[in-house]
Amino acid sequence: MDENHQPIPEARQPLLQRTLSEWKTLSLLGAPILIAQLAQMANGVIDTVMAGHASAEDLAAVGIGSSLWMPLFLMFMGLLQAMQPIISGYRGSGELDRIMPVTWQGLYIAAGAAVIMITLLTQVHPVLALLEMDSHTAGITQGYLNAFSWGVPALLLMTALRGLTDGLGHTQVIMAFSVLSTLLNLPLNYIFIYGKLGLPAMGGVGCGWATSLSNGVAAIALLIYLNRSTSYRRFHLIADWCRPHLADIGYILRIGVPIGFTIFVEASMFSVIALFLAPLGAVVVAGHQIALNVVSLLFMLPLSLGLALTLRVSFLLGAGAPDTARLISRSSLILAIAVALVYATLLVLNSEAIARLYTSDSKVQAVSVSLLTFAALFQIADVIQVTCISALRGYKDTRIPMLIMLFSFWGLGLPLGYVLTFTHWLTPAMGAAGFWVGLTSGLASASILLGIRLFFFAPQPTASASASA
Repeated sequence: MDENHQPIPEARQPLLQRTLSEWKTLSLLGAPILIAQLAQMANGVIDTVMAGHASAEDLAAVGIGSSLWMPLFLMFMGLLQAMQPIISGYRGSGELDRIMPVTWQGLYIAAGAAVIMITLLTQVHPVLALLEMDSHTAGITQGYLNAFSWGVPALLLMTALRGLTDGLGHTQVIMAFSVLSTLLNLPLNYIFIYGKLGLPAMGGVGCGWATSLSNGVAAIALLIYLNRSTSYRRFHLIADWCRPHLADIGYILRIGVPIGFTIFVEASMFSVIALFLAPLGAVVVAGHQIALNVVSLLFMLPLSLGLALTLRVSFLLGAGAPDTARLISRSSLILAIAVALVYATLLVLNSEAIARLYTSDSKVQAVSVSLLTFAALFQIADVIQVTCISALRGYKDTRIPMLIMLFSFWGLGLPLGYVLTFTHWLTPAMGAAGFWVGLTSGLASASILLGIRLFFFAPQPTASASASA
């Protein structure tokens, strides 16, 4: 029995026993998701380190190229994340015949997204001109993105098929193929970047080819597995092929577009903050990046639990167990807050040691230590908001949460951060710490508003809620 579909605790069982049972199911679902997320992060680390050993220009080009494709991918990834709760809900309600039609509509959306993404990434010359990059680095960046674009269809194919595998509770499937992609990326980077096995040294451009090939091999391996595995005999991609259906595509988009836009809003805000901090000097920017990297790494655990929570809530609603869905939605906040408090304590007590791991520059260390103290409070608010919004996605409630996040980040957090960082309007100018206060305030606002939405206004499932428009 897969983790997503463990027996639903009976209402007559003690509340603590029901809660612990749901937490166990959530952990079983979330652990493979966490490993998959870490594997994907490892790809970025590998690319950065290996490109950096080629030259400073290659490192800069790969870094800029990544900052251009990543927000686009995150937006489309969020859009396709609508498939998980839809499929999980159908599995919970026993409507198995509806799963493959949704999967195919998701694949059509992924194909359209791939065309858009490739078109944009292969035509970034105007953006590079605006950044006033030197011609050599700009050429490497464009070459890197051109090579990377060949792997975009495979990347989005795997993202769409994740809707099927995760929706069925088989979160370990994408974990395995994400790890495979990472294991392939390392030697392929070595071959293409540095010119081995008779190939010319390509530098940062080779990094793009390595990523494309590793994604392509992993996607092909995933397709072979899905078509040969006995676990997916009931869900066969080729045998259950479906034509495009505009109503079903529209249903996925209505749920997925707010998710994708929410993720894009959050990712773009961090990019804007980095640009705002640039005039404060390299030391401040470096210290900020260290603090941001630390919280991004720590965020993988609550994010993975959040993705698992979306799956479990949607399954329980589909199975006709709204009381248990409400129980796991609310009790997960206790688990999330416990994780956040542990993180905050570790950051406060070990900020100096963490800073030393990243840099030997005493000035950068000092900035990092001060920002990691603010990051401790940031973690608490961030963990609460991701838990609330993940539960709401299980209810297929995505539009209002999107508006809440837009207000909290761009209406409150970013303006407040700018005022605190650069002006004396509220306090003496705080420098980079001001943006962290703004970020934490925005996340606190999101946590409160999303919590109210979850506890008092979360839409209850109806017959039409799980049906295509």
